Amino acid sequence: MSSVAVLTPESFAEHRSGLKDQDLTGCVPEDEAYIPTYLEAFPPLPEKGTPGEKSGEPASAWGSKIRPIKASVITQVFHVPLEERRYKDNSQFGEGEEAKVCLDIMQRTGAHIELSLAKDQGLSIMVTGKLDSVMKARKEIVARLQTQASATVAIPKEHHRFVIGKNGEKLQELELKTATKIAIPRPEDPSTSIRITGTKEGIEKARHEILLISAEQDKRAVERLSLEKAFHPFIAGAHNRLVQELSQETGARISIPPPSLPKDEIVITGEKEAVALAVNRIRAIYEDKKRKTTTISVEVKKSQHKYIIGPKGNTLQEILEATGVSVEMPPLDSGSETIILRGEPDKLGPALTQVYAKAKSVMVVEVSAPAWLHRFIIGKKGQNIGRITQQLPRVHIEFTDGEERISLEGPTEEVEQAQIQIQEIIKDLLVRMDYSEVIIDQRFHRHLIGKNGANINRIKEQYKVSVRIPQDSERSNLIRIEGDPKGVQLARRELIEMVQRMENERTKDLIVEQKFHRTIIGQKGEKIKEVRDKFPEVIINFPDPSQKSDIVQLRGPKNEVEKCAKFLQKIIAELVRPPAFFLPRLRLCLCGLTAIREETNTKIDLPTENSNSEMIVITGKKVNCEAARDRILAIQRELANLKETEVTIPAKLHNSLIGSKGCLVRSIMEDCGGVHIHFPSEGSGSDKVTIRGPVGEVEKAKKQLLQLAEEKQVNNFTAELQAKPEYHKFLIGRGGANIRRVRDRTGARIIFPSPDDTEQELITIVGKEEAVRQAQRELETLVKNLDDVVEDSMEVDVRHHRHFVCRRGQVLRELAEEYGGVAVSFPRTGASSQKVTLKGAKDCVEAAKKRIQEIIEDLVSTVALKDKSPQQITQSKTISKIRTIKKAKKNNKKQ
Repeated sequence: MSSVAVLTPESFAEHRSGLKDQDLTGCVPEDEAYIPTYLEAFPPLPEKGTPGEKSGEPASAWGSKIRPIKASVITQVFHVPLEERRYKDNSQFGEGEEAKVCLDIMQRTGAHIELSLAKDQGLSIMVTGKLDSVMKARKEIVARLQTQASATVAIPKEHHRFVIGKNGEKLQELELKTATKIAIPRPEDPSTSIRITGTKEGIEKARHEILLISAEQDKRAVERLSLEKAFHPFIAGAHNRLVQELSQETGARISIPPPSLPKDEIVITGEKEAVALAVNRIRAIYEDKKRKTTTISVEVKKSQHKYIIGPKGNTLQEILEATGVSVEMPPLDSGSETIILRGEPDKLGPALTQVYAKAKSVMVVEVSAPAWLHRFIIGKKGQNIGRITQQLPRVHIEFTDGEERISLEGPTEEVEQAQIQIQEIIKDLLVRMDYSEVIIDQRFHRHLIGKNGANINRIKEQYKVSVRIPQDSERSNLIRIEGDPKGVQLARRELIEMVQRMENERTKDLIVEQKFHRTIIGQKGEKIKEVRDKFPEVIINFPDPSQKSDIVQLRGPKNEVEKCAKFLQKIIAELVRPPAFFLPRLRLCLCGLTAIREETNTKIDLPTENSNSEMIVITGKKVNCEAARDRILAIQRELANLKETEVTIPAKLHNSLIGSKGCLVRSIMEDCGGVHIHFPSEGSGSDKVTIRGPVGEVEKAKKQLLQLAEEKQVNNFTAELQAKPEYHKFLIGRGGANIRRVRDRTGARIIFPSPDDTEQELITIVGKEEAVRQAQRELETLVKNLDDVVEDSMEVDVRHHRHFVCRRGQVLRELAEEYGGVAVSFPRTGASSQKVTLKGAKDCVEAAKKRIQEIIEDLVSTVALKDKSPQQITQSKTISKIRTIKKAKKNNKKQ
């Protein structure tokens, strides 16, 4: 439900400066601000009978007037005179700054605002919405559409907090109510002036409200009494009862600084009469105690002070209440042990007795015990200490980690009993317990612990000891053994022996091709079991097949590992056969040897690769052995016609001699009757090339290979050139145009480093020496030009700037990469300048300028195409294609 407040001419002037206090309820009469209950708004229908039968009751609730429900939406209208309007441009009313400001305020506050122009060129503003929204909108409208004035009002400094109110609520309410900004000086600022900013009417209203608040506070008084702090407890009384009673009797508020605050000042606030009465009463108490009291000093151990003070100072208050004597304690952070008692002479004795009683009511004792024994004194799950604390519940026992002492605190008698019991436990443990410490390198700790603690748990159970191994994060080598003296020594000895074995232990890796692993292990691990039985102290670990690793690890005593490694290497050597690349005919011979075995049913054993023996052993029936021997001798006679020779060719030429996928070397082998040419593995650095085959063919192949190497040597002259990596792209050019021109003129091959190369500045030139030298000179000239940095500029239309700097300057980064790191600077956004600055190598700057011009032409043509019809675009494209074809034909004719 909404309501619109109608403003009469009589109240219009009032609305110009803001609503009255009573109008803030929603612009409805006071009786309409009441919110009725459900029964009052909808009373039950009258029952049968004569209305008004009972005296004093209304005939019916329906006959009474129903109070209307309070409006949830209000409307406020106010006027801004012409001379106070901030924006006076009337040429486009409703579309200027005033309209923009109102739109912004509506979005921020949720209120609806309507503007109208009066005949006197003043501004009428109507604001509609909820009360809170209307008040906020009105404040912003006044601040932003009406010229502002300022004024100051001076009130006493102590009244400022009442203007601010709790959590600043009063100040916020006042600012909304008057549509002003009120600035109150900070507490540390001695100024008493409050500055008000806003319209003239708003300033006057705010000033009036502030003066009213100050006037109300003038009725109150503040008194500050500077009295010796030593007498404050007598004024406050035990548990602050006296000061509370005094405050209730006089009606004044009395603030006494706490004991921890070294201030003598007592502050009394309230009505003037109440404050005066409280001041007189306090002064009387102070003068009386100052005249009657005296002091005595006593020395009490600092550790006992806390028992005299008691929890939250309650013990001191009890002494004050019982004896009327104030006990002054030295600060806790002070080393002083002197306590001062202040009171009447006849009461100091009983108070002193109570102080000593409280000091001795609790006793603190320290028992010496080796730190390593603490956990045994405590017992498993605290059993030992638990028995003591159950018997003596008021005793507090504290163990300090790393310190050889135990603290006992509590009533004197109970502490003495607990001390005797703990000393007996310590004496017993020292007789039947011992400890030993051993230094063991941290790298062995995990082996001592074993898998899931198997090793260390066995030692603990076997010797009835506790072994404390530091965690890895502690970086400590100290291991502590505690328990039965004999068990401690045995456990220590075993740990040392384990470490000695581990120190003598060695790990060795054997490289064995994975394909042989299953053969070495054997079916169901039978073969490897024989090896392990032969070397029981050596642990042999084969990698998991899924890892595709060739590493077999041996671990154990150094000598045994070496013996086991040699044994396994012998087995591996028997499994490995000579490489298949020796000679195609030899490969056939080995295949033929297998056929001889099968056809003659014999066993033929060849000497191992590392053996110097040339003996071949044939086993089988005599007839079969003789047949196999004859066939092997026939193979030998055939192989006797073969020859092997070596030629020296520089390793750098090997790849070029082999050719792509081995095409060059294969052509020589095929041309020379199937000889085999073997190059050393890449990276070996060897210059030796082996040629095997028939005698005549080997010489022929040697001659061809050397001739080819000589040709490659001539055409393989190499030179190197250093150039910054950012220059490389520019040297290469778009699509390799620049570097292609150098190659075409010189015939040399130019190799730039790949991203993975360590030498990113190194450019290699390969070819004939003369060609290489020429290409080197040309590239050096280009690099030298690139090192000469110049600065140039060009004009670029402002409308194209965005294309170059958008997407975080991607186009500019591409220009820098392509043109030797040239730096292109465009004017900042919003500037009208068309000047673009380029800085870098001269050639790079010129090329970059040319490229920028090309990009601009593309942008212009794109915009032009967008403005054309589809038919015009098609015609433009056709004309462009025709021009391109004509240009290409013209260039071909010139060539």
